[in-house]
Amino acid sequence: MTALLALAAWLWPTQVAVPNSGTLSLPPGVWELAHELVVPAGAHELEIQGHPQGTVLRAGSEFRGRALLVVEQARAVRIRNLVFHGRRDLLERPQGLPPANVPFFAFTANNGVLVLDSEDVRIEDARFHGVAGFAVLVARSRRVHIERVEVRDSGSLDERGRNNTTGGILFEEGTAEFSVRAGRFLRVRGNGVWTHSLYTSPRNSDGLVEDNYFEELARDAVQVGHATRVRVVRNRGRRIGYPPHEVDPEATPVALDTAGDTDHCLYAWNRFEEVNGKCIDLDGFHDGEVRGNSCVNRGRREDYPHGQFGIVVNDTNPDMRSQNIVIADNRIEGAVFGGLFLIGRGHRVTGNIFVRLNLARCEPGKPGCVYWADQPELLSAGIYLGRGVSRPSPAEGSLIARNTIRGFGMSRRCIVAAPGVEREKNRITANRCADE
Repeated sequence: MTALLALAAWLWPTQVAVPNSGTLSLPPGVWELAHELVVPAGAHELEIQGHPQGTVLRAGSEFRGRALLVVEQARAVRIRNLVFHGRRDLLERPQGLPPANVPFFAFTANNGVLVLDSEDVRIEDARFHGVAGFAVLVARSRRVHIERVEVRDSGSLDERGRNNTTGGILFEEGTAEFSVRAGRFLRVRGNGVWTHSLYTSPRNSDGLVEDNYFEELARDAVQVGHATRVRVVRNRGRRIGYPPHEVDPEATPVALDTAGDTDHCLYAWNRFEEVNGKCIDLDGFHDGEVRGNSCVNRGRREDYPHGQFGIVVNDTNPDMRSQNIVIADNRIEGAVFGGLFLIGRGHRVTGNIFVRLNLARCEPGKPGCVYWADQPELLSAGIYLGRGVSRPSPAEGSLIARNTIRGFGMSRRCIVAAPGVEREKNRITANRCADE
């Protein structure tokens, strides 16, 4: 069977299957698809490759399907040197998030590649542009590795004109042993790379997000959600939380985000500039390390309408406890409010540099500077020792040492404890505080 005939099966009413194994070499040119191009269930040792002169799989104006290419119940599939053109301009429909009990693979259509219930899948040297759904959506799979891909101008909006998380690469529903390396993500409306599982589903595990570049994303560059043993290292990016009109104000953009119950993870040596949101959100993160990262904002307060704290520790998931996090040698420069919001116990906060803090020039009680009425110093502190968010979880039993904390009002409110939180229950020593 030739590659041309295999593709023609989806252009004309002729039923021709993709091979179960071997190599499918596609010819050069642009091939419009009316329906999904499907790797048959049970396929194994299969390679689908584009032509060196360029092979484009493009959604037709009447395309209907979960994804341009679907890999389901297959093993040892390699996809390389292809361009996926999703025709977002024609296929995008306003859509919000799925219900809490529905995974994205059963909800979001018009993706680039869908990998479902498969193992040993590689996607290499591919480009995705104009995809209305996710560039790559992986669910309930194992050993899926994505390298040297470019994703640009992808993702949809909801009925309010805000991003709905789509556009990038998603691993969900207990996917294990996965990686995304050396990718480029440009003008993605949702998250760049993220993991997600339903509360009742297995966590994602043993992942690597490394050496990727992100620019102009309206949500998160990287989010590790409901996962264990995931390393996020040496990624770079700029303009996270842009354009502002596509940001969902109920989901603050973050360079490195966390959700669910997430432990034994490492966020290290990542570099971001111009973050209109938070640098690092540790909502659900525990028993892990956050080391050597930086977020640098050089603008004024009005340049960051969704600006926040630099690093935030949070506890939304009911099954986790914020504990034993190493937050070391990170640099936060130009946060709208403080450098670190800390709750929980047993953390080690050492050697961080928090400078140009409090761009909002907040003072206790100042209009626009009150988040919780009973905690008036929250938004004006350099490091804030909180008492919990979703439930009582006071900051205690932690080491806070050798940090540099500079910004508006930092000589007076360098390290502040919330009402009811005892500073003395932490070891606070050798920190350097100054106004800027």
